[in-house]
Amino acid sequence: MTDTMRGYFGVGVEGISKPGNVGNLIRSAHAFGASFVFFIDPQTDVHAINVSDTSNAGGHIPLYVYPSVAAMQLPKDCTLVGVELTEDSIELPSFRHPLRAAYIFGPEMGSLSPELIAKCAHIVRIPTKFCINVGMAGVVTLYDRMISLGKFAERPVRPGGPDSGPRTRGKPGGRAPRT
Repeated sequence: MTDTMRGYFGVGVEGISKPGNVGNLIRSAHAFGASFVFFIDPQTDVHAINVSDTSNAGGHIPLYVYPSVAAMQLPKDCTLVGVELTEDSIELPSFRHPLRAAYIFGPEMGSLSPELIAKCAHIVRIPTKFCINVGMAGVVTLYDRMISLGKFAERPVRPGGPDSGPRTRGKPGGRAPRT
């Protein structure tokens, strides 16, 4: 996975309280090739996640724990992207992911703090009817990043399989010219 995607990214969460959600988020970040995972003011022991993190992500990627938003440190030139349902957030399918990004999610029964939102360069939303679990939101966001920045073949012209004919890129419908 990491060989096919450009740039790097980290995944973080503010105020998370359920160990199962911690493990799910860390395992998903590991599966998608995250460079690091971070927690701001966690309300649970983030190192006690073995039940839901079957990949042992903490043994493969760094886990950082910060007591507050003010204490958070990200790599130089890393863009902080909040994932939150706000009125002015950018819908994820329309968002251009930064090459060097840290994605931050809010707690299970709450939102990102105003202090953290102020630090975000971008706020994106997953276009769902209502909030979804933090682990699921992480998967959707990281999958979107992978599709956007990955080095994958263009989607097939016809549903279901590769197209052997030439393609017309950028045209509505993506139909190949008839020969």
